[in-house]
Amino acid sequence: MAAFVLLGAALVGCGGGGAPAPVVKEPTGPAVTRSPSPKADAAAGPKPAAGRDAGRTAPPTLAPGPGGLTPVYSRRTRGAEKVVALTFDADMTADQGPRAAGGERFDNPQLIATLRRLKVDATVFMTGRWAEEYPDQAKSIGGDPRFEIANHSYSHYAFASPCYGLPTVAGPDMTADVQRAFDAFRDAGAVNVVPYFRFPGGCYDDAALRALGPAGVTAVQWDVVSGDAFAKDADAVAEQVLDGVKPGSLVVMHCTRSAAPVTERAIRRIVPELRARGYRFVKVSELMSR
Repeated sequence: MAAFVLLGAALVGCGGGGAPAPVVKEPTGPAVTRSPSPKADAAAGPKPAAGRDAGRTAPPTLAPGPGGLTPVYSRRTRGAEKVVALTFDADMTADQGPRAAGGERFDNPQLIATLRRLKVDATVFMTGRWAEEYPDQAKSIGGDPRFEIANHSYSHYAFASPCYGLPTVAGPDMTADVQRAFDAFRDAGAVNVVPYFRFPGGCYDDAALRALGPAGVTAVQWDVVSGDAFAKDADAVAEQVLDGVKPGSLVVMHCTRSAAPVTERAIRRIVPELRARGYRFVKVSELMSR
């Protein structure tokens, strides 16, 4: 029961409402394409297997903030082009293995299949523990050019406190937790891995942004909350997204069947209605580059 409450708190923090999370004002400024800082930990950042990234353009990232703070991105504010990024958090905490072994499904292959059928580009923010539990799916998602995998931590523990009851990662361990997730993606065989990070629960502060500086990632939040966590009404989720989207929006949803069971049905309504309004679906890397 405690584990269920923990996941519930985490998913609420990822976009289902609830108490405000501790955040700081995000840095502003243009997106730039860059490699991780040469001062970064040599082990940090996504590292596809040798040869797999030959000829690929490096995904854009934001320049570090003052004092090397990890930059934060939540939507594209330049221009009025009707593009929107749908993002899906594949959540699984470090201690939920017994629940998965007991039959609880933290994946949602039907959602991924629907995105493919509808030809929707999307970004999946995956925890390392999820990739370990579902390596074949992580490899499939990370090998499909329609998708990219971004980092949602290994453990899905909080990087700032309080954060919806989540345990907290100690500051000195934050970069290692992020790197452990990148390692899990690589071990699963995922190719399309980008240097973006989403804080569990959306919770962060200056200390977390400073601690993650060596990881060379851009933190990615959102401006549209879908409300799909534990929702039972797919139309209500769809309406919340449709009401919130504007040009350049970044939507947070979930790819966790047991805790977000109506997301796939909501997508079947969201996608055609936004297309009818003239919107095009892009990955975060494309949104950030525009």
